[in-house]
Amino acid sequence: MRLTNGVEQALCILVLLATQEKQIPVATDVVSKKLEVSPSYLKKIMRKLVVRGIIKSVPGSKGGVTLAKDPADIMMLDILEAMEGEMKMFPDNGLIEKVFNDSENAGRGQKIIRNVFHGADQQLIEYFSSITGEDLLKQGFGEMEKPQLDWNELTEEEKSGELK
Repeated sequence: MRLTNGVEQALCILVLLATQEKQIPVATDVVSKKLEVSPSYLKKIMRKLVVRGIIKSVPGSKGGVTLAKDPADIMMLDILEAMEGEMKMFPDNGLIEKVFNDSENAGRGQKIIRNVFHGADQQLIEYFSSITGEDLLKQGFGEMEKPQLDWNELTEEEKSGELK
């Protein structure tokens, strides 16, 4: 199983918004520059996070995006499923039943495989449901207090695109 780059980008967005000064939305063009992704691609990522209730979009000239809820209430599973869909490793196209003509044994084999992967999916769901955004922030910042920044204040180099 391999996750897309969108998962890493969504996690970065979570950290960025969690360290943003309260009540100040982060402009999407700032997020785009920070992540070095196109604005159109970023909109796709953000839309998935909005639909899942992880972030919210704030309209207007001083708008942007903010967290929709406290990082302690955002599970890793929420982010994974927002970006990747339902946690399901095995495609389950019923190939065993197509390949083997003995429907009784093939059906039993298909059921065995389904159960194995369903068990793995359940373990992943349980694991990723036990980790919150706040857990990640605490691990990342350790004993240090989580900074509160205004990400909208880009440096001159960032504004001109000189920094990478």
